[in-house]
Amino acid sequence: MTAHDATQELLRPVPDEDGAPFFDYAARGELRVQTCTGCHEPRFPPRPCCPHCQSFDSLWTKTSGRGRIWSYVLPHPPLLPAYAAQAPYNVILVELAEAPRIRLVGNLVASADAALDSVDPVRIRIGAPVRAVFHAMPDGPTVVRWLLERP
Repeated sequence: MTAHDATQELLRPVPDEDGAPFFDYAARGELRVQTCTGCHEPRFPPRPCCPHCQSFDSLWTKTSGRGRIWSYVLPHPPLLPAYAAQAPYNVILVELAEAPRIRLVGNLVASADAALDSVDPVRIRIGAPVRAVFHAMPDGPTVVRWLLERP
């Protein structure tokens, strides 16, 4: 199975009404987070009501797309065949630079369209600076992936 074949069988996010704008912006190459217009607090995951001030008013704020690795795992064993074909791969939790309480899950890769195993696990470090890139999944939404700032 090639990396392209494996990518086609990976799980795809299913955007709901609240989260759809996140994927719409990602398709345009922008990392945006929902932000309350009442108290100006960013929030993720997207939801109708602000957990800080209970306002229902929000907008999508563009971020720099930069952050740091807050945590990571190397799943053993991968539970689905498409993921097993790319093992060992990583799943990282990224803390956004301008919104430290916002943490996004993704994969650290060598390029936006690279296989999930394209970064040697020994290169992953807590606190390492990363930047967002965008991968259009075949027949699915565009997802955020991450590159090391200093490869």
